Amino acid sequence: MGRLLIFKLQAEDREPEKRHYKDRSELIIKCASESESLTNHTKNSVSSSAFCGTEPQFIASTGNRSFSNAPLIGNSDPQQIVVPDKKSWKNLFAYMGPGFLVSIAYIDPGNFETDLQSGAQYKYELLWIILVASCAALVIQSLAANLGVVTGKHLAEHCRNEYPRIPNFILWVLAEIAIVACDIPEVIGTAFALNMLFKIPVWIGVLLTGLSTLVLLALQQYGVRKLEFFIAFLVCTIAGCFFVELGYAKPDAKEVLKGLFVPQLKGNGAAGLAISLLGAMVMPHNLFLHSALVLSRKIPRSVHGIKEACRFYMIESGFALVVAFLINVSVISVSGAVCNSQNISAQDQENCKDLDLNKASFLLKNVLGSWSSKLFAVALLASGQSSTITGTYAGQYVMQGFLDLRLEPWLRNFLTRSLAIVPSLIVALIGGSSGAGKLIIIASV
Repeated sequence: MGRLLIFKLQAEDREPEKRHYKDRSELIIKCASESESLTNHTKNSVSSSAFCGTEPQFIASTGNRSFSNAPLIGNSDPQQIVVPDKKSWKNLFAYMGPGFLVSIAYIDPGNFETDLQSGAQYKYELLWIILVASCAALVIQSLAANLGVVTGKHLAEHCRNEYPRIPNFILWVLAEIAIVACDIPEVIGTAFALNMLFKIPVWIGVLLTGLSTLVLLALQQYGVRKLEFFIAFLVCTIAGCFFVELGYAKPDAKEVLKGLFVPQLKGNGAAGLAISLLGAMVMPHNLFLHSALVLSRKIPRSVHGIKEACRFYMIESGFALVVAFLINVSVISVSGAVCNSQNISAQDQENCKDLDLNKASFLLKNVLGSWSSKLFAVALLASGQSSTITGTYAGQYVMQGFLDLRLEPWLRNFLTRSLAIVPSLIVALIGGSSGAGKLIIIASV
Protein backbone atom coordinates (compact mmCIF):
# COMPACT_ATOMS: atom_id res chain seq x y z
CA MET A 1 0.00 0.00 0.00
CA GLY A 2 2.93 2.24 0.66
CA ARG A 3 3.76 4.33 -2.41
CA LEU A 4 6.17 7.09 -3.26
CA LEU A 5 4.79 10.33 -4.72
CA ILE A 6 7.23 13.05 -5.62
CA PHE A 7 5.68 16.37 -6.43
CA LYS A 8 7.85 18.90 -8.18
CA LEU A 9 6.11 22.15 -9.11
CA GLN A 10 7.71 25.06 -10.89
CA ALA A 11 7.23 28.50 -9.36
CA GLU A 12 5.32 29.80 -12.37
CA ASP A 13 2.77 26.96 -12.20
CA ARG A 14 1.83 27.25 -8.58
CA GLU A 15 -1.61 28.41 -7.43
CA PRO A 16 -2.62 29.61 -3.96
CA GLU A 17 -4.83 26.69 -3.01
CA LYS A 18 -4.87 24.01 -0.35
CA ARG A 19 -4.73 20.31 -1.11
CA HIS A 20 -6.31 17.98 1.44
CA TYR A 21 -5.56 14.31 1.78
CA LYS A 22 -7.83 11.86 3.53
CA ASP A 23 -5.25 9.17 4.15
CA ARG A 24 -1.76 10.46 4.95
CA SER A 25 -0.49 6.90 5.15
CA GLU A 26 -0.54 6.72 1.35
CA LEU A 27 1.92 9.54 0.83
CA ILE A 28 5.64 9.90 0.82
CA ILE A 29 6.62 13.27 -0.49
CA LYS A 30 10.29 13.87 -0.47
CA CYS A 31 11.61 17.42 -0.66
CA ALA A 32 14.83 19.14 -1.36
CA SER A 33 15.02 22.86 -1.51
CA GLU A 34 17.19 25.00 -3.69
CA SER A 35 18.43 26.59 -0.49
CA GLU A 36 19.14 23.08 0.89
CA SER A 37 16.50 23.17 3.62
CA LEU A 38 13.66 20.91 4.67
CA THR A 39 10.49 22.04 6.41
CA ASN A 40 8.25 20.29 8.92
CA HIS A 41 5.30 18.05 8.09
CA THR A 42 1.70 19.17 8.20
CA LYS A 43 -0.87 16.92 9.84
CA ASN A 44 -4.04 17.05 7.78
CA SER A 45 -3.31 19.24 4.80
CA VAL A 46 -0.50 20.71 2.80
CA SER A 47 -0.93 24.36 2.09
CA SER A 48 -0.11 26.09 -1.14
CA SER A 49 2.91 27.68 0.45
CA ALA A 50 4.38 24.22 1.03
CA PHE A 51 4.06 23.21 -2.58
CA CYS A 52 4.30 26.58 -4.26
CA GLY A 53 7.05 28.30 -2.32
CA THR A 54 10.70 28.25 -3.16
CA GLU A 55 11.12 25.03 -1.14
CA PRO A 56 9.38 21.97 -2.62
CA GLN A 57 8.16 19.70 0.19
CA PHE A 58 8.62 16.01 0.97
CA ILE A 59 6.08 14.51 3.35
CA ALA A 60 7.16 11.10 4.61
CA SER A 61 4.44 8.68 5.48
CA THR A 62 3.96 5.12 4.30
CA GLY A 63 2.47 1.82 5.18
CA ASN A 64 -0.85 0.10 5.37
CA ARG A 65 -1.88 2.02 8.49
CA SER A 66 -1.95 5.70 9.17
CA PHE A 67 0.51 6.76 11.77
CA SER A 68 -0.39 9.16 14.49
CA ASN A 69 3.14 10.04 15.50
CA ALA A 70 4.89 12.47 13.19
CA PRO A 71 8.46 11.79 12.06
CA LEU A 72 11.06 12.84 14.53
CA ILE A 73 13.07 15.01 12.15
CA GLY A 74 11.10 18.09 13.08
CA ASN A 75 11.14 17.48 16.83
CA SER A 76 13.24 19.47 19.23
CA ASP A 77 14.52 17.32 22.09
CA PRO A 78 16.31 19.31 24.80
CA GLN A 79 18.69 16.36 25.34
CA GLN A 80 19.76 16.27 21.70
CA ILE A 81 23.32 17.27 20.90
CA VAL A 82 23.15 20.19 18.47
CA VAL A 83 25.47 19.93 15.49
CA PRO A 84 26.68 23.33 14.24
CA ASP A 85 25.26 24.35 10.87
CA LYS A 86 28.61 24.96 9.23
CA LYS A 87 30.94 23.11 6.91
CA SER A 88 33.84 21.92 9.02
CA TRP A 89 35.67 18.66 9.70
CA LYS A 90 35.35 19.56 13.40
CA ASN A 91 31.71 18.54 13.15
CA LEU A 92 32.99 14.95 13.20
CA PHE A 93 33.53 15.22 16.95
CA ALA A 94 29.86 16.09 17.45
CA TYR A 95 28.94 12.81 15.76
CA MET A 96 31.40 10.67 17.74
CA GLY A 97 29.72 8.31 20.20
CA PRO A 98 26.95 6.13 18.76
CA GLY A 99 29.46 3.97 16.90
CA PHE A 100 31.29 3.09 20.12
CA LEU A 101 28.03 2.24 21.88
CA VAL A 102 27.25 -0.06 18.97
CA SER A 103 30.77 -1.50 18.76
CA ILE A 104 30.68 -2.79 22.35
CA ALA A 105 28.36 -5.54 21.11
CA TYR A 106 31.25 -6.78 18.94
CA ILE A 107 33.57 -7.22 21.92
CA ASP A 108 31.16 -8.52 24.55
CA PRO A 109 31.73 -11.70 26.60
CA GLY A 110 30.17 -13.77 23.81
CA ASN A 111 32.84 -12.56 21.40
CA PHE A 112 35.61 -13.20 23.91
CA GLU A 113 34.39 -16.76 24.56
CA THR A 114 34.14 -17.68 20.88
CA ASP A 115 37.44 -15.93 20.07
CA LEU A 116 39.28 -17.75 22.85
CA GLN A 117 37.99 -21.16 21.81
CA SER A 118 38.65 -20.43 18.15
CA GLY A 119 42.30 -19.58 18.83
CA ALA A 120 42.83 -22.45 21.25
CA GLN A 121 41.34 -25.12 18.97
CA TYR A 122 42.08 -23.89 15.45
CA LYS A 123 44.84 -21.33 15.96
CA TYR A 124 44.39 -18.64 13.25
CA GLU A 125 42.28 -20.66 10.79
CA LEU A 126 38.98 -18.92 11.58
CA LEU A 127 40.23 -15.33 11.46
CA TRP A 128 38.61 -14.89 8.05
CA ILE A 129 35.20 -15.16 9.74
CA ILE A 130 36.03 -12.05 11.77
CA LEU A 131 37.06 -10.16 8.62
CA VAL A 132 33.89 -11.11 6.71
CA ALA A 133 31.64 -10.35 9.67
CA SER A 134 33.31 -6.97 10.28
CA CYS A 135 32.87 -5.93 6.64
CA ALA A 136 29.22 -6.97 6.75
CA ALA A 137 28.79 -5.13 10.04
CA LEU A 138 30.15 -1.89 8.60
CA VAL A 139 27.70 -2.04 5.69
CA ILE A 140 24.58 -2.83 7.68
CA GLN A 141 25.42 -0.49 10.56
CA SER A 142 25.98 2.37 8.11
CA LEU A 143 22.63 1.62 6.47
CA ALA A 144 20.93 1.59 9.87
CA ALA A 145 22.51 4.93 10.78
CA ASN A 146 21.52 6.46 7.44
CA LEU A 147 17.93 5.30 7.94
CA GLY A 148 17.69 7.20 11.20
CA VAL A 149 19.42 10.31 9.87
CA VAL A 150 17.38 10.68 6.69
CA THR A 151 13.92 9.71 7.97
CA GLY A 152 14.10 10.76 11.60
CA LYS A 153 12.67 7.40 12.66
CA HIS A 154 14.44 4.29 13.83
CA LEU A 155 14.12 0.82 12.34
CA ALA A 156 11.47 -0.55 14.71
CA GLU A 157 9.19 2.42 14.03
CA HIS A 158 9.48 1.87 10.30
CA CYS A 159 8.60 -1.81 10.76
CA ARG A 160 5.42 -0.84 12.62
CA ASN A 161 4.44 1.63 9.89
CA GLU A 162 5.30 -0.59 6.93
CA TYR A 163 4.08 -4.08 7.88
CA PRO A 164 0.63 -5.47 8.69
CA ARG A 165 -0.12 -6.19 12.32
CA ILE A 166 0.64 -9.93 12.37
CA PRO A 167 4.05 -9.78 10.56
CA ASN A 168 4.90 -6.79 12.74
CA PHE A 169 4.14 -8.81 15.88
CA ILE A 170 6.22 -11.76 14.63
CA LEU A 171 9.15 -9.44 13.88
CA TRP A 172 8.89 -8.01 17.40
CA VAL A 173 8.95 -11.48 18.96
CA LEU A 174 12.01 -12.44 16.89
CA ALA A 175 13.78 -9.22 17.89
CA GLU A 176 13.06 -9.88 21.57
CA ILE A 177 14.33 -13.46 21.30
CA ALA A 178 17.52 -12.16 19.67
CA ILE A 179 18.03 -9.65 22.48
CA VAL A 180 17.58 -12.33 25.14
CA ALA A 181 20.00 -14.65 23.29
CA CYS A 182 22.55 -11.84 23.14
CA ASP A 183 22.03 -11.17 26.85
CA ILE A 184 22.90 -14.72 27.92
CA PRO A 185 26.67 -14.35 27.20
CA GLU A 186 26.64 -11.03 29.04
CA VAL A 187 25.02 -12.62 32.09
CA ILE A 188 27.51 -15.50 32.16
CA GLY A 189 30.50 -13.25 31.40
CA THR A 190 29.58 -10.97 34.30
CA ALA A 191 29.19 -14.02 36.57
CA PHE A 192 32.66 -15.23 35.54
CA ALA A 193 34.09 -11.78 36.28
CA LEU A 194 32.53 -11.75 39.75
CA ASN A 195 33.91 -15.24 40.35
CA MET A 196 37.45 -14.12 39.46
CA LEU A 197 37.20 -10.93 41.51
CA PHE A 198 35.42 -12.10 44.64
CA LYS A 199 35.39 -15.94 44.40
CA ILE A 200 31.60 -15.85 44.11
CA PRO A 201 30.15 -19.10 42.70
CA VAL A 202 29.05 -18.75 39.09
CA TRP A 203 25.39 -19.49 39.82
CA ILE A 204 25.27 -16.76 42.50
CA GLY A 205 27.03 -14.39 40.10
CA VAL A 206 24.29 -15.08 37.55
CA LEU A 207 21.69 -13.96 40.09
CA LEU A 208 23.67 -10.80 40.90
CA THR A 209 24.01 -9.66 37.29
CA GLY A 210 20.56 -8.06 37.25
CA LEU A 211 21.43 -5.81 40.20
CA SER A 212 24.90 -4.87 38.93
CA THR A 213 23.48 -3.54 35.68
CA LEU A 214 21.18 -1.09 37.44
CA VAL A 215 24.22 0.72 38.84
CA LEU A 216 25.64 1.47 35.38
CA LEU A 217 22.20 2.34 34.02
CA ALA A 218 22.25 5.20 36.53
CA LEU A 219 24.90 6.80 34.32
CA GLN A 220 22.24 7.75 31.79
CA GLN A 221 20.98 10.52 34.08
CA TYR A 222 24.22 12.38 33.36
CA GLY A 223 23.48 12.49 29.65
CA VAL A 224 24.15 10.34 26.63
CA ARG A 225 27.44 12.09 25.89
CA LYS A 226 29.07 11.04 29.16
CA LEU A 227 27.81 7.49 28.70
CA GLU A 228 29.33 7.40 25.21
CA PHE A 229 32.70 8.59 26.52
CA PHE A 230 32.58 6.00 29.31
CA ILE A 231 31.89 3.17 26.86
CA ALA A 232 34.66 4.43 24.54
CA PHE A 233 37.07 4.41 27.50
CA LEU A 234 36.16 0.80 28.29
CA VAL A 235 36.67 -0.21 24.66
CA CYS A 236 40.10 1.41 24.58
CA THR A 237 41.06 -0.24 27.89
CA ILE A 238 40.17 -3.70 26.57
CA ALA A 239 42.02 -2.94 23.34
CA GLY A 240 45.13 -1.79 25.21
CA CYS A 241 45.38 -5.00 27.26
CA PHE A 242 45.20 -7.34 24.30
CA PHE A 243 47.30 -5.19 21.97
CA VAL A 244 50.16 -5.24 24.49
CA GLU A 245 49.73 -8.98 25.04
CA LEU A 246 49.83 -9.42 21.27
CA GLY A 247 53.31 -7.91 21.33
CA TYR A 248 54.41 -10.45 23.94
CA ALA A 249 52.76 -13.45 22.28
CA LYS A 250 54.36 -12.62 18.90
CA PRO A 251 52.08 -14.70 16.61
CA ASP A 252 53.46 -15.57 13.20
CA ALA A 253 52.42 -12.67 10.92
CA LYS A 254 52.25 -14.88 7.81
CA GLU A 255 49.96 -17.38 9.52
CA VAL A 256 47.72 -14.58 10.80
CA LEU A 257 47.42 -13.07 7.32
CA LYS A 258 46.70 -16.49 5.86
CA GLY A 259 43.98 -17.03 8.43
CA LEU A 260 42.46 -13.64 7.57
CA PHE A 261 42.33 -14.04 3.80
CA VAL A 262 42.20 -17.81 3.15
CA PRO A 263 38.81 -19.30 4.12
CA GLN A 264 39.04 -22.79 5.57
CA LEU A 265 37.04 -25.08 7.89
CA LYS A 266 39.07 -28.05 9.07
CA GLY A 267 38.36 -30.44 11.90
CA ASN A 268 35.30 -31.48 13.86
CA GLY A 269 33.32 -28.60 15.26
CA ALA A 270 34.93 -25.95 13.05
CA ALA A 271 31.68 -25.14 11.25
CA GLY A 272 29.74 -24.74 14.50
CA LEU A 273 32.43 -22.52 16.00
CA ALA A 274 32.55 -20.46 12.80
CA ILE A 275 28.79 -19.90 13.00
CA SER A 276 29.11 -18.86 16.64
CA LEU A 277 31.88 -16.40 15.68
CA LEU A 278 29.62 -14.92 13.02
CA GLY A 279 26.63 -14.84 15.36
CA ALA A 280 28.64 -13.11 18.07
CA MET A 281 29.84 -10.48 15.59
CA VAL A 282 26.65 -9.56 13.71
CA MET A 283 24.01 -8.82 16.35
CA PRO A 284 20.40 -8.14 15.28
CA HIS A 285 19.57 -5.68 18.05
CA ASN A 286 22.45 -3.45 16.93
CA LEU A 287 20.49 -2.43 13.82
CA PHE A 288 17.59 -1.17 15.90
CA LEU A 289 19.99 0.47 18.34
CA HIS A 290 22.14 2.30 15.78
CA SER A 291 19.20 3.71 13.84
CA ALA A 292 17.88 5.15 17.12
CA LEU A 293 21.15 6.42 18.64
CA VAL A 294 21.81 8.72 15.69
CA LEU A 295 18.63 10.60 16.64
CA SER A 296 20.47 11.91 19.73
CA ARG A 297 22.05 14.50 17.40
CA LYS A 298 20.09 17.46 16.12
CA ILE A 299 21.57 17.85 12.67
CA PRO A 300 20.96 20.70 10.21
CA ARG A 301 17.93 19.66 8.13
CA SER A 302 19.48 20.64 4.84
CA VAL A 303 20.72 18.54 1.95
CA HIS A 304 24.31 19.27 2.92
CA GLY A 305 23.62 18.67 6.62
CA ILE A 306 22.03 15.26 5.99
CA LYS A 307 24.80 14.17 3.62
CA GLU A 308 27.44 15.32 6.08
CA ALA A 309 25.75 13.44 8.92
CA CYS A 310 25.63 10.22 6.87
CA ARG A 311 29.28 10.62 5.89
CA PHE A 312 30.53 11.39 9.41
CA TYR A 313 28.48 8.61 10.98
CA MET A 314 30.02 6.17 8.53
CA ILE A 315 33.52 7.40 9.39
CA GLU A 316 32.77 7.21 13.11
CA SER A 317 31.21 3.74 12.83
CA GLY A 318 34.10 2.57 10.68
CA PHE A 319 36.66 3.71 13.25
CA ALA A 320 34.81 2.04 16.14
CA LEU A 321 34.30 -1.20 14.21
CA VAL A 322 37.96 -1.29 13.13
CA VAL A 323 38.96 -1.07 16.80
CA ALA A 324 36.51 -3.90 17.61
CA PHE A 325 37.87 -5.92 14.68
CA LEU A 326 41.46 -5.50 15.87
CA ILE A 327 40.46 -6.54 19.40
CA ASN A 328 38.82 -9.73 18.11
CA VAL A 329 41.83 -10.50 15.92
CA SER A 330 44.13 -9.89 18.89
CA VAL A 331 42.15 -12.20 21.20
CA ILE A 332 42.18 -15.02 18.64
CA SER A 333 45.85 -14.46 17.83
CA VAL A 334 46.90 -14.35 21.49
CA SER A 335 44.88 -17.46 22.29
CA GLY A 336 46.24 -19.25 19.23
CA ALA A 337 49.84 -18.26 19.89
CA VAL A 338 49.83 -19.10 23.61
CA CYS A 339 47.85 -22.35 23.43
CA ASN A 340 49.87 -23.66 20.48
CA SER A 341 53.26 -22.64 21.86
CA GLN A 342 55.85 -25.31 22.51
CA ASN A 343 56.91 -23.62 25.74
CA ILE A 344 53.48 -23.66 27.36
CA SER A 345 53.27 -25.06 30.90
CA ALA A 346 51.34 -28.22 31.69
CA GLN A 347 48.70 -26.29 33.66
CA ASP A 348 48.16 -23.78 30.86
CA GLN A 349 48.00 -26.65 28.38
CA GLU A 350 45.15 -28.17 30.38
CA ASN A 351 43.37 -24.81 30.45
CA CYS A 352 43.67 -24.52 26.69
CA LYS A 353 41.94 -27.87 26.15
CA ASP A 354 38.73 -26.50 27.64
CA LEU A 355 39.29 -22.75 27.48
CA ASP A 356 36.52 -20.47 28.68
CA LEU A 357 36.31 -16.97 30.09
CA ASN A 358 36.82 -18.22 33.63
CA LYS A 359 40.25 -19.68 32.75
CA ALA A 360 41.50 -17.14 30.22
CA SER A 361 43.27 -14.73 32.57
CA PHE A 362 46.55 -16.68 32.17
CA LEU A 363 46.75 -15.32 28.62
CA LEU A 364 47.49 -11.85 30.01
CA LYS A 365 49.96 -12.79 32.72
CA ASN A 366 52.90 -11.71 30.54
CA VAL A 367 51.48 -8.21 30.64
CA LEU A 368 49.69 -8.07 33.96
CA GLY A 369 51.69 -10.52 36.04
CA SER A 370 49.99 -11.76 39.20
CA TRP A 371 47.24 -9.19 38.64
CA SER A 372 46.26 -10.79 35.35
CA SER A 373 43.13 -12.49 36.69
CA LYS A 374 41.94 -9.36 38.52
CA LEU A 375 42.41 -6.93 35.66
CA PHE A 376 41.09 -9.42 33.11
CA ALA A 377 38.03 -9.79 35.34
CA VAL A 378 37.60 -6.00 35.46
CA ALA A 379 37.78 -5.82 31.66
CA LEU A 380 35.32 -8.72 31.38
CA LEU A 381 32.97 -7.10 33.90
CA ALA A 382 33.14 -3.80 32.02
CA SER A 383 32.47 -5.58 28.73
CA GLY A 384 29.48 -7.47 30.10
CA GLN A 385 27.92 -4.51 31.84
CA SER A 386 28.40 -2.05 28.99
CA SER A 387 26.95 -4.61 26.58
CA THR A 388 23.95 -4.92 28.85
CA ILE A 389 23.40 -1.16 28.78
CA THR A 390 23.32 -1.13 25.00
CA GLY A 391 21.10 -4.23 24.99
CA THR A 392 18.66 -2.54 27.36
CA TYR A 393 18.54 0.55 25.15
CA ALA A 394 18.00 -1.60 22.08
CA GLY A 395 15.20 -3.46 23.83
CA GLN A 396 13.52 -0.22 24.79
CA TYR A 397 13.65 1.07 21.22
CA VAL A 398 12.36 -2.26 19.88
CA MET A 399 9.41 -2.29 22.28
CA GLN A 400 8.60 1.37 21.70
CA GLY A 401 8.92 1.04 17.94
CA PHE A 402 7.01 -2.18 17.34
CA LEU A 403 4.36 -1.80 20.04
CA ASP A 404 4.38 1.95 20.72
CA LEU A 405 5.03 0.99 24.35
CA ARG A 406 7.61 2.59 26.62
CA LEU A 407 9.02 1.11 29.83
CA GLU A 408 11.44 2.47 32.38
CA PRO A 409 15.00 1.25 31.62
CA TRP A 410 15.27 -0.59 34.96
CA LEU A 411 12.01 -2.43 34.34
CA ARG A 412 12.99 -3.25 30.77
CA ASN A 413 16.36 -4.56 32.00
CA PHE A 414 14.65 -6.63 34.70
CA LEU A 415 12.34 -8.33 32.19
CA THR A 416 15.12 -9.11 29.69
CA ARG A 417 17.51 -10.22 32.41
CA SER A 418 14.91 -12.52 33.95
CA LEU A 419 14.52 -14.37 30.64
CA ALA A 420 18.30 -14.61 30.21
CA ILE A 421 19.03 -15.59 33.82
CA VAL A 422 16.79 -18.66 33.89
CA PRO A 423 18.69 -20.79 31.32
CA SER A 424 22.03 -19.40 32.53
CA LEU A 425 21.23 -20.32 36.13
CA ILE A 426 20.10 -23.84 35.23
CA VAL A 427 23.23 -24.53 33.19
CA ALA A 428 25.52 -22.98 35.81
CA LEU A 429 24.01 -25.17 38.54
CA ILE A 430 24.16 -28.38 36.48
CA GLY A 431 27.22 -27.91 34.26
CA GLY A 432 29.26 -25.43 36.27
CA SER A 433 31.78 -23.12 34.63
CA SER A 434 32.35 -25.40 31.64
CA GLY A 435 28.63 -25.77 30.93
CA ALA A 436 28.09 -22.02 31.18
CA GLY A 437 30.90 -21.47 28.68
CA LYS A 438 29.27 -23.88 26.25
CA LEU A 439 25.94 -22.07 26.67
CA ILE A 440 27.62 -18.90 25.38
CA ILE A 441 28.57 -20.76 22.18
CA ILE A 442 25.02 -22.11 21.80
CA ALA A 443 23.48 -18.66 22.33
CA SER A 444 25.82 -17.15 19.75
CA VAL A 445 24.87 -19.84 17.21
